[in-house]
Amino acid sequence: MNFKRKNIKKQQCEAIVGAQCGNAVLRGAHVYAPGIVSASKFMKAGDVISVYSDIKGKCKKGAKEFDGTKVFLGNGISKLSRKEIFNGLPELKGMGIRMTEPVYLSPSFDNVLPRYLFLQNLPSAVVTHVLNPQPGEKILDLCAAPGGKTTHIAALMHDQGEVIALDKIFNKVEKIQQNASLLGLNSIRAFCFDGTKAVKLDMVDTEEEPPFLPETFDRILLDAPCSGMGQRPNMACTWSLKEVTSYQPLQRKLFTVAVQLLKPGGVLVYSTCTITLAENEEQVAWALTKFPCLQLQPQEPQIGGEGMRGAGLSCEQLKQLQRFDPSAVPLPDTDVDSLRETRREDMLRLANKDSIGFFIAKFVKCKST
Repeated sequence: MNFKRKNIKKQQCEAIVGAQCGNAVLRGAHVYAPGIVSASKFMKAGDVISVYSDIKGKCKKGAKEFDGTKVFLGNGISKLSRKEIFNGLPELKGMGIRMTEPVYLSPSFDNVLPRYLFLQNLPSAVVTHVLNPQPGEKILDLCAAPGGKTTHIAALMHDQGEVIALDKIFNKVEKIQQNASLLGLNSIRAFCFDGTKAVKLDMVDTEEEPPFLPETFDRILLDAPCSGMGQRPNMACTWSLKEVTSYQPLQRKLFTVAVQLLKPGGVLVYSTCTITLAENEEQVAWALTKFPCLQLQPQEPQIGGEGMRGAGLSCEQLKQLQRFDPSAVPLPDTDVDSLRETRREDMLRLANKDSIGFFIAKFVKCKST
């Protein structure tokens, strides 16, 4: 859980960074040279400067000043001069500004024990525990990149069994393989493959690679492509209505494949990092109607809140869902000093809820489809 620091003195010398770079700074990163869009005219290496995020993408590269909409991220020390950043030579790499007074005190975990740790948001770790993979099982991570949940599954299985990871973008599959290798996990096999086509239709099992025969897997995680409206921090909204509404049909295609590939008695966990009813509770209601073989299950651990009303699910069914909703935590104007007397139990409760927006549903398949 993080709180906004107040009374940081803003400097005359400024640097403007892009929205994505700004998001990273709020998570604890320093500013790397490619993310710098603008800098004050006389900025030199070693200057103390104020850093702002251009949340609407209106600042021109190399501008000497910017009066558009910007969000203050904190102060830092420039590692490069303005001339070095915008000299027209091939793009610089490496740190451009070392953040010394960030608005949020988020520690950076970049390259911290990379062979032992994989940084994830709390709900992303919870969902793998809800899946509860066991040693010796065959598990499918249907939309796996970049591999955080995939590697967590393998770790929970003590690297005993088989974890199949699919993603249709080659570079992302390479990232899964790199992460598995870095963490020393040998049970993971990653394939560049479209998850909507992962069911083998001819019933001839020739190779242990996709597509797969129906009822192949003991457990399946469908962390579905979604509108991503639960991601935090996010200072730039780029979604169109057409894009947001395009995810539900895709999610249903993937869900149908997952049900076909799941063994009777197997567990299917569906999750998203968005907050919309259409991509979450409505999908659960649709699945329970479409696939009578599925039963909704209680989850362990249960850290998030219950599901949202409006999709026709019963109160009992809503209690079996898990929804992380950061908007329910009234903390945006809370100062660190005001919390010094807060009980540890209350702090932990607030910290667990102050996460990204996320949704989890767990099903068991009672019989063959």
